[in-house]
Amino acid sequence: MKVGFIGLGNVGSKLAGSLVRNGFDVIVRDLDLTAMTPLIAAGATAGTSPASMARLCDVVITCLPSPSISAAVVEGDGGLIEGLSAGKIWAEMSTTDQTEVLRLGEKVMATGASAIDCPVSGGCHRAATGNISIFGGAERSTFEQMLPLLTAMGREVLHTGPLGSASVLKVVTNYLATANLVSLAEALVTSQMAGMDLNTTYEGIRISSGNSFVHETESQVILNGSRDINFTMDLVVKDISLFQSVADRAGVQLELSPLLLRIFQEAEQTYGPREWSPNIIRRLEEPLGIRVTAPGFPAEMTDDEPEVAGHEIHPRR
Repeated sequence: MKVGFIGLGNVGSKLAGSLVRNGFDVIVRDLDLTAMTPLIAAGATAGTSPASMARLCDVVITCLPSPSISAAVVEGDGGLIEGLSAGKIWAEMSTTDQTEVLRLGEKVMATGASAIDCPVSGGCHRAATGNISIFGGAERSTFEQMLPLLTAMGREVLHTGPLGSASVLKVVTNYLATANLVSLAEALVTSQMAGMDLNTTYEGIRISSGNSFVHETESQVILNGSRDINFTMDLVVKDISLFQSVADRAGVQLELSPLLLRIFQEAEQTYGPREWSPNIIRRLEEPLGIRVTAPGFPAEMTDDEPEVAGHEIHPRR
């Protein structure tokens, strides 16, 4: 199976690396040519236009920063649609809008090709080791065709239902992670101001009902002071906006989501769109004139679990 991979950012480069490492024939493309260099050195080949990659490959994966960029790659001049045909698959691994996935998927399927949205969740450090989780929204037959690729890139793979369902679940999980991040920032700042030792506070949260994946990752880089989680303010704003759009379409009146969106929009304006998202804590630190740090925590997260073969997981019924 020949695989094209378009979009080699913080996550995409690691997912493509897992495919190369696991022996797939991979063609890569990114507007930043330097992002392609390590993958080519590891055995990938360089792609040219999305259309030419679609002609050459059985599957073309896109992992891009925004729905508009995905649209340009799929349906723009020299886009994937020009090279897709029966038997091929477009796999959208970007965090994107359900309605846009469905719109582009309809155009893809008009060529005779199939479409799947398969975003990932679990952090860049787990993408690097092939231990990240992956959602897959597609017809069951398309999901099964993709499963060897998905289990090479991720550890736990969940078929979420039809095309577009994975994109909904992805923004739901990102919304929950954002809510957790904001509450952890408040908890850590309050603990410091209350005179607590922050190393003890970290462990107390970790072993208690307050624990979470976000605490075990983002709290560590907050306390280190680097705040480097490979995720930025503008991406949080995008994800929460996508989640809010899902709720709006479903007619759900939310209370917390609009507040989180406002908090991150203000932070994006104050600190810049490319500021690391854990620096949302600065909104609380700076008025108090403090810096929430503690010794012994890493500057960035690494996955210390060995890479294992991925597998499909099934919902409880």
